[in-house]
Amino acid sequence: MNPPVLDPNIAISFECFPPRSEAAEASFWGEIHKLEALAPRFVSITYGAGGTTRNNTHATAARIATETTLTPAAHLTCVGAARADVDRTARDYWAAGIRHIVALRGDPQDDAAEYVPHPGGYAYAADLVAGLNRIADFDISVAAYPEVHPEAAGSAEDMDNLKRKLDAGAARAITQFFFDPEVFLRYLDRVRAAGIEAPIVAGILPITNFERACAFAKRCGATVPPWMTALFDGLDSTPATRDLVAAVAAAEQCRQLMVRGVREFHFYTLNKADLTTAICRILRNPVLRDTAPDFPVAGAA
Repeated sequence: MNPPVLDPNIAISFECFPPRSEAAEASFWGEIHKLEALAPRFVSITYGAGGTTRNNTHATAARIATETTLTPAAHLTCVGAARADVDRTARDYWAAGIRHIVALRGDPQDDAAEYVPHPGGYAYAADLVAGLNRIADFDISVAAYPEVHPEAAGSAEDMDNLKRKLDAGAARAITQFFFDPEVFLRYLDRVRAAGIEAPIVAGILPITNFERACAFAKRCGATVPPWMTALFDGLDSTPATRDLVAAVAAAEQCRQLMVRGVREFHFYTLNKADLTTAICRILRNPVLRDTAPDFPVAGAA
């Protein structure tokens, strides 16, 4: 397969989760090699709630570092671990050649109603970023929330938290996924108005299952526009058609952002490389990207 036409002004990265069984192992590495052909800046590997996939995350990121041309970015969270344990994990990453960390607070453990910091751990992501910078010269990414973190008291508090993470030494923020391009653009305006100049990377979720995507959105406070519900209505029962629609919808979402100057995209792949590959080939082909008409339902009520 020939690589897509590369546009040096477009930066892409991907998120994957580590394989959870022997059966998933072979499939996972097949997907990774498909993503490798797209030459992303990095591939982030998720870290289960409370560190439940800590060993898998480390093993997967280390293998990516040694067996592919990709740059792995290992997730690391504050949840359920003493500071010494988190520091040990960070040093293990560094020893394995992993230089990029996605530093996150993490979700509450065991479906708890609210997050409670570990008494001997890093309380929040800003503390984790500062700790990582004391250990080694990591390239650190953090999370941002265009529609406000669901636990934040409001947008001002959420913006203050983002600023703390970046001031602590993070290099960039990757946003939670969103579906309306205007949501990201308005957020970016607020970020810049707050005096934050760090790169804000648009997080894009290609739809591999609409019902599941809606559940994800509900948990993280992301809005699913009515036009999108109408677009995907009934398509989970016809996955081939859904994937075609999903590729067009996500490519148009990105194209509308690119028209407004956005050039960095992080794709939540859910370990499904073909859909993300289709989207990236469209975005990296100037003929398809720059001459495509506006998607008729985008931004509709």
